[in-house]
Amino acid sequence: MSDKESDEIKQELQIQVPADVQRGVYANQMFTAHTQEEFIMDFILATPPIGMVNARVIVSPTHAKRIMAALQENIKQYEARYGEIAQVIPATAPEGAIRH
Repeated sequence: MSDKESDEIKQELQIQVPADVQRGVYANQMFTAHTQEEFIMDFILATPPIGMVNARVIVSPTHAKRIMAALQENIKQYEARYGEIAQVIPATAPEGAIRH
């Protein structure tokens, strides 16, 4: 690989976060499904008696795996700093949701 090709690969991508996205959304449940081509993640704010999907993220299988690895690494770092995260299974979950 030439130096020019190496420089092109190392270019930084500037990420902008629009104001309406900066505030984020809170979710206390997630439903995930997949097809051969994509993973669909619905983030849900469950406030009984109703839950509302407040964000849907659709990614490729390879990106889903990178997300999983990034979350695992961040959880490892979090637990090293603050202690183990207790796993609490919600009393209710959406139909078809996988409980962990």
